[in-house]
Amino acid sequence: MKEITFVDTTLRDGHQSLWATRMKTAHMLPIAPILDEAGFKSIELMGTVHFDACLRYLRENPWERIRLLAKAAPKTPLGALIRSKSLTSFNIVPDSVIALWIKRCAANGLRRLMIFDALHDWSNLSESVPLAKSLGVKVAVPLVYSLSPVHTDEFYAQKTVEMIERLKPDVVMIKDSIGLLTPERTRTLVPAIKKHIGKLPLEMHSHCTTGLAPLCCLESAKLGVESIYTCVSPLANGPSHPSVENMTMNLRRLGFAPKIDEKAVEAVADHFRYIAKREGKPLGAPVEYDAFQYIHQVPGGMISNLQFMLSQRGMEHRLEEVLEEVSVIREEWGYPVMITPFSQIVGTQAVLNCLLGERYKVATEEGIRYILGHYGASPAPVNQNVKDKITSLPEAKSLLNWKQPQPSTDDLRREVGRPGISDDELLLRVLFPEEHVDATLAAGPINTDYPTGSKPVMALIEELTKRNDYGYIKIQKEGFSLTIQRTSTK
Repeated sequence: MKEITFVDTTLRDGHQSLWATRMKTAHMLPIAPILDEAGFKSIELMGTVHFDACLRYLRENPWERIRLLAKAAPKTPLGALIRSKSLTSFNIVPDSVIALWIKRCAANGLRRLMIFDALHDWSNLSESVPLAKSLGVKVAVPLVYSLSPVHTDEFYAQKTVEMIERLKPDVVMIKDSIGLLTPERTRTLVPAIKKHIGKLPLEMHSHCTTGLAPLCCLESAKLGVESIYTCVSPLANGPSHPSVENMTMNLRRLGFAPKIDEKAVEAVADHFRYIAKREGKPLGAPVEYDAFQYIHQVPGGMISNLQFMLSQRGMEHRLEEVLEEVSVIREEWGYPVMITPFSQIVGTQAVLNCLLGERYKVATEEGIRYILGHYGASPAPVNQNVKDKITSLPEAKSLLNWKQPQPSTDDLRREVGRPGISDDELLLRVLFPEEHVDATLAAGPINTDYPTGSKPVMALIEELTKRNDYGYIKIQKEGFSLTIQRTSTK
């Protein structure tokens, strides 16, 4: 029987998709040693959005999170995702920042990186991939799946050939971030890519947005995919990934040998089910098929952002109109793949076009940058009339002859005015709002204390005894009784 391995995305894409990227380090640490024993090929931990969430909402130093998890799960390679030119936001960052980011990822304990460019402009990765490999980090380069007249099997085959020649990755993967793959397309796409990768492993990463990801993953295994991206069941399905439990069961029935410790997975799932109940977080559930998803191709999280933008103006009833406009803009702009940052750039322009009553009356800086090719070459040429209108806007003038500044790390230290800070802190200060970095560093070490679901009575006692509004506590169940009397401290 052919062996199939799994890449776990519970700690990265799972809570990014279902819990708004709010999982705390303390939620991860108690179960990390068991996750480490489950037999995953890799455990994905960080995307650049997780750095922002750690600083902005959790006041946790993201570099410290990596170090803590690397120590708690030493056997399984921890992984992270890195975008090409717009590392942590929509801003295009200097090469020195990207290089230092990769070096610090490796130094802090990450042993595998998914480095991608959604435009498939491999010149954007020509320095980052070799650098990561030189540091002993395994590099997976994705082919980001999309639907358009441009994104044919022939397109992906050609991009695969160019990728192998230029970047020499350790792993090739299909990244279906929007959940657009169908079993029928999987049957033609996988062979078209696999034909050109030789002995390199091929991995499948697909989201359950349309409910078809489990079928596509199973079909891809039949066609030679070696690894599948999954989450444990509480953080699977919905806009997340298929569950490792379901994949294991079905792959075994199809004659494969899933490489996974099911008892360890069960313990991990129980842990996050407990976390979800305790923190009031949603559990993942299968979704109904939505044909409109294949038209607008907006990720689920981005739809909620569009709803919020419209509701602020009392126009939430115009969501479908905005989504239709998204599909028109995407065609005019040469079919960018609708993932960060392009989903947000196109979505914002669609809102502006609809609300202002005139298409391209204004454009965001990021939209202008895309049109001018600052992010890389678009899959197809931008509509010339649209390009002329956008580049004639007053806000476009300063960007027409723009070239990326390339300050050194020493230059950046001088810019932030803190010459003696560490490389880790320098990156945080260069890439994220100062107030959030200051507040996070002032908060001190990450709180790693969190009750575990494996001992609920002890967790309850621990929680109750931290309170000072009780005289005594009595816990009673069949065959067990415990009374705790509060003593006076006066």
